[in-house]
Amino acid sequence: MPGTDIRLIAGLGNPGREYAQTRHNAGFWLVDELARRHGGSWRMEPKFNGELARTRIAGQEVWLLKPMAYMNRSGGVTAAVAGFYKIPTQSVLVAHDELDLPVGTARLKEGGGAGGHNGLKDLIATLGAGFWRLRLGIGHPGSRDLVTDFVLGRASSAEQELIDDGVRAGADIVPAVLEKGAMAAMQSLHGKDNQKA
Repeated sequence: MPGTDIRLIAGLGNPGREYAQTRHNAGFWLVDELARRHGGSWRMEPKFNGELARTRIAGQEVWLLKPMAYMNRSGGVTAAVAGFYKIPTQSVLVAHDELDLPVGTARLKEGGGAGGHNGLKDLIATLGAGFWRLRLGIGHPGSRDLVTDFVLGRASSAEQELIDDGVRAGADIVPAVLEKGAMAAMQSLHGKDNQKA
């Protein structure tokens, strides 16, 4: 089965030390993990307002990106990088925190709406909706009124361990997406969740 052509993986988060350990930065943690595993070195690219790392994953060159604009401006940075390297929308994978998944769950999805996520809203506005998503479950505070403080807050140590597990599971699946294709990778990733349940 042919692999899925992913050439840019953008992790969503907010720049700055005050946000570094907050739930909204799960996408940053995912691309940091990929850079660590696959030998990528981050460098700031002022022309894009983002940090970029070039890696080889499953034998393919893949750019990793951390937009250094705030979350609701992630799309412009990602679109600029994709345009510069001539990467089509369907070859972009976006890693992001997901309120509607249990803590520590990782899910792969193609396309779809923003689901209230400001980073995804901006990406859809600038790239279109056809990019892949790696959704990293952070759980939900139970009320929409609490969401902003929740995503910009730090998880408890027990919750953080689970989120880190989800980040590692997401990083584990990326080579499979490139080698075996997204459908096979989804079956593997989502099957692991079912085994835990």
